Amino acid sequence: MDRRRIGELLLDAGAVAAADIDQALAYQRETPVLFGQALLRLGAVAEERLLAALSAQLGLPVLPPAALPREEALYAAAPAALGLPLRWLSEKGAVLWWCAPGDAGFTALTGEAVAALPAAGAAAADLVVLARNPLDPGLLERLGGAWSGETRLVLGPNRLLESALARLQSAGARTRESALTDVERLREMAEEAPVIDFVNAVFEDALRDGASDIHIEPFEHEFQVRFRVDGVLRQVQTQPKSRFDAVASRIKLVSAMDIAERRLPQDGRQTVRFAGQDIDLRVSSLPGAWGESLVLRLLRKRQELPSLDGLGLAGPQRRVFDRIIREPNGVILVTGPTGSGKSTTLYRALELINDGQRKIITIEDPVEYDMDGVTQVQARADIGYDFARGLRAILRQDPDVIMIGEIRDTETARIAIQSALTGHLVFSTLHTNTALGAIERLTDLGVEPFLVSASLRGLIAQRLLRRLCFECAVPAPADEVATADRLIAAARERGVLWPDDAFDSPANWRVARGCDACRGQGYTGRIAVYEAAAVDGGVKEAIAHAAGQEAILDAARKAGYLSMLEDGLLKARTGVTSVAEVMRVLGGGADEIEAPAALQAARGRG
Repeated sequence: MDRRRIGELLLDAGAVAAADIDQALAYQRETPVLFGQALLRLGAVAEERLLAALSAQLGLPVLPPAALPREEALYAAAPAALGLPLRWLSEKGAVLWWCAPGDAGFTALTGEAVAALPAAGAAAADLVVLARNPLDPGLLERLGGAWSGETRLVLGPNRLLESALARLQSAGARTRESALTDVERLREMAEEAPVIDFVNAVFEDALRDGASDIHIEPFEHEFQVRFRVDGVLRQVQTQPKSRFDAVASRIKLVSAMDIAERRLPQDGRQTVRFAGQDIDLRVSSLPGAWGESLVLRLLRKRQELPSLDGLGLAGPQRRVFDRIIREPNGVILVTGPTGSGKSTTLYRALELINDGQRKIITIEDPVEYDMDGVTQVQARADIGYDFARGLRAILRQDPDVIMIGEIRDTETARIAIQSALTGHLVFSTLHTNTALGAIERLTDLGVEPFLVSASLRGLIAQRLLRRLCFECAVPAPADEVATADRLIAAARERGVLWPDDAFDSPANWRVARGCDACRGQGYTGRIAVYEAAAVDGGVKEAIAHAAGQEAILDAARKAGYLSMLEDGLLKARTGVTSVAEVMRVLGGGADEIEAPAALQAARGRG
C-alpha cells in the first residue's frame, strides 16, 4: 500500500497536471464525490490510470472484466443469504457474490456450490465486493456483521460497476414482485378487526396506566406485552405466538413502516389518536431469534408540564438553577439518560425567561411540548436536517436564546460554544452520568478547555425516582434507618456541605408496601433528584487550567454542590421516596440495602 494521497500518486506518475488537481478539489467542494470521481467527471485522467493508482494506494486488486457475473440471480443470491436488502446495496453502489477461496479470477460460484454454502460454512467461499467506494465504513460494518468469512474488496471500471448495478436492480424488482403476495397477506392480517381491536386496547391500557413505552417481545411459543411505568417495566399480558405477525404488521402499518421488511431494524413515527388523545408514536423494531422486538414510545401531544416544585427542584439546586438561567449569555447544559426529564426542565427554564422581550428558538427531535411565544423547529435527520445544520440556520434568525435538543457531535458542540461566546444564551442536553461529567464530555468532543471555561454558565444533572404511594407506605425498619444514617455520615466525610436547614425537621424514613391504589407496586408517580453547579469562581478556574475531575469537584463542593445521591437521600429522609429506590436508580451503596427485600419486608409487616 502506498500511503500518499491519490492526487500525489497521479501527479508523480504524470497522469494528471497540477491544475487538474486544483480543479478537482474545487469541484469536490461543490459536489460531494470521491476525489477520483471528480477527476473522471472533469475528464482529467484516464480511468485505467486512476484504477492503477487506487490499486497501489489501497492495496486492492482490479477486477478482470471477464469475472463480472452475468446472471441476475447471482447478484441476489449472496444478499439474500446474508440478509442484506438489494435496495440498500444499490444505494451504496455495491454488488457482491461468492467465489472459490483464493480464486485470483474472482469467478462467481453458481448452482450447487452456492446452495451448499450454508452447510459448508464461511471457509468454503470468499465474498467478493465491487463498490463505488469500497472503504465506505457503513458498507464494511454491515458486511462484517453479516459475513464471518473472507471478504475481498475489488476495484473495477465504472462501466462494469454500472452494468452490475443494473442487474442488481433488475433482480431487486423481481424479488419485490415475488414478495408481493406475502405483503398482501400481512396487510390483510393487519386490517382484521380482532387485530385492530387488540392493538387499540394495548394503546388505551398504556395511556390509562401512564406508560411511557410499550414493549412487545416475541419468544418461541408466545409473545409478551410490557409497559414502562414510572421508569420500571412490568408485564401486562402474554399472547400465543400465532398472533404475533398480525399484531406486528398492524403496529408497523400504523407507524408508517415497511411491513414486508422483517430482517432489518426499522424506525417509524406517526401522530395517531387513541382514547381521545393525540399521541406522537415512535416505533423501533429489532429482529431477534424469535421475531421482531417492538418498542413503542408514547409522547402525548398535549399534556400539562410539571412544575419545578412538583419535580423536586428545591433548596440549593433551585437557587443555582434560578441564577444561571438568567445569565445574559453562555451555555447551560442539562445531563442525564433518555427519559430522565431533561426536556421538561429545559421547557420550564424557557418559560421562566420568556418575557416577550427576547427571541427564543428551539431545535428538537421531537418537539415534545408546544410553547407559546417560542419558535420551535423539528430536526429531520432523515433528510439531512440535523442539529448542526438547523443551528446554523437559527443563528441567521437573530435569536437571543437558543435551545438545542441534544449535543451529539463535535460540530454541534462547537457551534453552540461559539454562539454563546457571541452573546447568545444556549440551553442544551448532553448524555453524561453527572453534571460535572459534561465538562469532560465537551473536551472529548474537541472543545478546548479555555473555550469551555469561557462559555459554560451552569450544569444540571437529573434522574427520576419513584414516589412512595402515600396510601400504603410504612415507616422504615430500624436496620434500614441505620443504613440511611451511615450513608449521610459517609457523605459528611466526603466533604459534603449540607444545606443549613437540611436536618431541621425530624427524619421520616419510609418504605414501600403495596396496595390497590398503586397496583401493588408501592410507588406511584415520580420525583426528580438533581445536581446543579454554577460555572464560576473556582470551577471556572479549574476548567480553564484543564484540572482533573477531582479538582473540579473540590471547587464545586466549596460552593455547596450536592450530588444526585445526596439530594436523593435528603428526599428519602422526608418520606417522599425510599432509600431502596434511591439506591436502585443511583447506586452508591446498593450493596447495603436490597430493594426487593425491603419491599417484601414491608408487605409482610402490613
